[in-house]
Amino acid sequence: MLNAKISGIASFVPEFKLTNDDLSKMVDTNDEWITTRVGIKERRILKEPEAGSSYMGIKAVAQLLEETGTKAEDVDLLLCATSNPDYRFPSTASVIIHGCELKNCYGYDIQAACAGFIVALQTANAYIKSGLYKKVIVVTAEKMSSMTDYQDRNTCPLFGDAAAAVLIEPTEENIGIIDGVYHVNGEGLPFLLMKAGGSAEPASHETVEARHHYVYQEGRNVYKHAVTDMVESSKDIMKRNNLTVNDIDWFVPHQANLRIIEAVGGRIGIPEDKVLVNIQHYGNTSAASIPLCLDEYKNKLKKGDKVVLTAFGAGFTWGAMYIVWGI
Repeated sequence: MLNAKISGIASFVPEFKLTNDDLSKMVDTNDEWITTRVGIKERRILKEPEAGSSYMGIKAVAQLLEETGTKAEDVDLLLCATSNPDYRFPSTASVIIHGCELKNCYGYDIQAACAGFIVALQTANAYIKSGLYKKVIVVTAEKMSSMTDYQDRNTCPLFGDAAAAVLIEPTEENIGIIDGVYHVNGEGLPFLLMKAGGSAEPASHETVEARHHYVYQEGRNVYKHAVTDMVESSKDIMKRNNLTVNDIDWFVPHQANLRIIEAVGGRIGIPEDKVLVNIQHYGNTSAASIPLCLDEYKNKLKKGDKVVLTAFGAGFTWGAMYIVWGI
């Protein structure tokens, strides 16, 4: 049976570090307040003028091609998961494809908020298993600073900028993307969204003055749903695949909040040394957070390792995925 495996991974983060001490000069906050509540010490911010999410996506994809020895002309499809597209149209995928000279490549964007990576992986999995494409790149590119309100002490410490990319290829080995479970509940709309800039509330002087073009989040509601839903979807994927916590080599949750990560791992019963965490250095990079974390720890992962990924984001959209590491 044909499976889809991750055969390469790369990432890119901007050089500029925005520390908690830096934020304390911008809003009424301090390092202890931020660290205690969310576990974040610093985040990377893209400072290049007129550079959008595609700038980082191009860097990550170029690095991926180099590290895997893949020729640009051999890539069939590029899926870009982002909540921060360069433009409402055209797609950020098309900008990245052009920037990387992927001349034989089709592509489009996927909007699943912080769950974008695992949703895009499932899409790539289907394309590979169908035989329609043989080399698929999933890239996540998130300039979260573009929608962060640096006057809001509750949300501005959370977010950072990053991009990451994986190469998905077919294999006949019993490795790769094994299973995934996904859910969406539109009742979450009021609790986590950008209120303006879409067709429901187009941009105007009034929406700009009301600061409706930034992330709006009701933290307690999001926290409750994120913990419950990531726990249940992770347990579901484990049950479906006859996995116990002892079978799992690595658990990689979306890096949104250290308290959420600890609560999810604790409720499932996964030992702390099996939970991969890098939120302290990068903050919440939305769809980029899971692959960014995987790339940071890729020297620890070995072929055949059983890995569970889980994410939760606006929508509400959430799920979990079971993969057997293939690199």
